[in-house]
Amino acid sequence: MIRFDTIVDLRRHLSTLRSSHKIGLVPTMGALHEGHIRLVENAKHENGLVVSTIFVNPVQFTNADDLARYPRTLETDTQKLEAAGCDIVFTPSVDEIYPESPTMRLNFGDLETLMEGAFRPGHFNGVGIIVGKLFNIIQPDRAYFGQKDLQQVAVVRRLIHDLSFPIELIRCPTIREADGLAMSSRNRNLSSDEREQAPALFQALTLAHDLLTEGQSPAQAKAAVTGFFSGNPNFRLEYVEVVNADTMQPVGEVLAPGQTAICLAAHLGRVRLIDNLVF
Repeated sequence: MIRFDTIVDLRRHLSTLRSSHKIGLVPTMGALHEGHIRLVENAKHENGLVVSTIFVNPVQFTNADDLARYPRTLETDTQKLEAAGCDIVFTPSVDEIYPESPTMRLNFGDLETLMEGAFRPGHFNGVGIIVGKLFNIIQPDRAYFGQKDLQQVAVVRRLIHDLSFPIELIRCPTIREADGLAMSSRNRNLSSDEREQAPALFQALTLAHDLLTEGQSPAQAKAAVTGFFSGNPNFRLEYVEVVNADTMQPVGEVLAPGQTAICLAAHLGRVRLIDNLVF
């Protein structure tokens, strides 16, 4: 595996390979877990060349404390990527990506008013800027994102569509711990007691899923999840929604298989966790 820290060196290297290789891109912010590794493995299976990026993007953080506490494990991450078969890792500094603070603003329309967009104003602007820059720098054929950040996938899909990037977006399933907790870099910030409680998010999603499967309405499923968390003072539920899995728009009834998602976000101590189920 080859590591690059500068845009010019990475572009120069890729220019010699692009004509003979399909390029799969796996963007990350580091603190890698098995979910990231699965993305790399999927990209490796479907492309001749896999590029992964490790960059904690300050522009997408709406909370300075959250940015400061985001785990950074660069050397361990690069070892994991190499073991997974990644060919190139791009590890730029903040100054390399943002010589000056970006003044452009991206607005993703209705996605800005729902769930993550509503509770983290400006977040998707930052996501769109960094993903757009990486698409421009690397020019991949395919880009791989995890389903755990389902609304982010919808944002990237819109970015690709509206800016005509010739890139195929691949959404990969959420990878979970044995107790159901969705793998996330933020899980490292949980205390041991909080880690034991964290699978409650998946339990709540499963409860909603079962109610919807039994024929109850999205409103009834949401009310059950709200009640589930109201009995647990350690959690502060931020939102729960039943939505179209592609558009993120709330739905009043279950759609065709694979088109409905239950999404939620909750605070456990100082850690904000998100999760979803698509069914």
